[in-house]
Amino acid sequence: MALIPATILTGFLGSGKTTLLKRVLAEAHGQKIAVIENEFGEENIDSEILVSDTTEQIIQMSNGCICCTIREDLRSTLQDLAEKKRKGELDFDRVVIETTGLADPGPVAQTFFMDDEVAESYLLDSILTLVDAKHAASQLNERQEARRQVGFADQIFISKTDLVASDEVDALMHRLKHMNPRAPQKAVHFGDVALSEVFDLRGFNLNAKLDIDPDFLKDEAPDHADHGHDHEHHDHTPGESCKHPSHQHAGGHHHHHDDDVKSFVFKSERAFDPAKLEDFLGAIVNIYGPRMLRYKGVLSMVGTDRKVIFQGVHQLMGSDLGPAWGPGEQRSSKMVFIGIELPKDILLQGLAQCLV
Repeated sequence: MALIPATILTGFLGSGKTTLLKRVLAEAHGQKIAVIENEFGEENIDSEILVSDTTEQIIQMSNGCICCTIREDLRSTLQDLAEKKRKGELDFDRVVIETTGLADPGPVAQTFFMDDEVAESYLLDSILTLVDAKHAASQLNERQEARRQVGFADQIFISKTDLVASDEVDALMHRLKHMNPRAPQKAVHFGDVALSEVFDLRGFNLNAKLDIDPDFLKDEAPDHADHGHDHEHHDHTPGESCKHPSHQHAGGHHHHHDDDVKSFVFKSERAFDPAKLEDFLGAIVNIYGPRMLRYKGVLSMVGTDRKVIFQGVHQLMGSDLGPAWGPGEQRSSKMVFIGIELPKDILLQGLAQCLV
């Protein structure tokens, strides 16, 4: 049986997750979607679109979608759904997991890699984070959970931009870009977003992501271009770029936010020694895993003429052989790390020492 794609939907209360879900479920798109609500807040979607209010955990909806509220752990719910699908008791094409407003999406994502039964049935497609433009600044300032959700995202949707001045939206997008340079951002109106932008994004698909996204890890700020690429590494700390004069918008809204969720990039044209790299990354993940949100890279390794693609969430790391390096292509490695107060210098120096 083909793997069932799963999407994790995260974001603060009021950001429009429920609106987005209702739209996805109500739209006649010919797909049957199972929604798992890991949600104990006041807003949930039951009353309006569910057929009947029942104590049963899994409820079939009028348009054939399925909704269930988690009363036990996610793993058993996913296994239960997959088993019912195998037996023909339930018919659905994909799963959307809506997390509570303050949830850390990390453990939810890890479920898809750690549990063999879940991994045999499901393919984690992406983590979508909804950000409420009106309240984002205070939420990001006050709540680490909000910053973590941004760091985890494969795609960021910004809602309620119509309620905020455009320079504030620019400042927000700029800030989010520093926290997570690899997630595309899109302003959406009350969850009104095309399904093609919600599903099959392949954020966790090791091979495909880098092929379909040629801009993966392009330098995020043009004013860094003069640094030259002969450096072993190249990074952005929010402080450097934000203070740069070219970033001052009219109105000076670009205050310097030194968020604890930061990203940095390592680049080199020298190849990695596979054994050294594995030892180093293993040690780093062991120590800093809980603070490492997402990390990804395309690596040039000694001993293979193919690109090595790797990524991880917290302590879980995986790698895969990608396409071959082209005949005239410059072999190089690029990695991005997104995490909370990660020791950038230790990581960059350690990686440089793993080069041949």
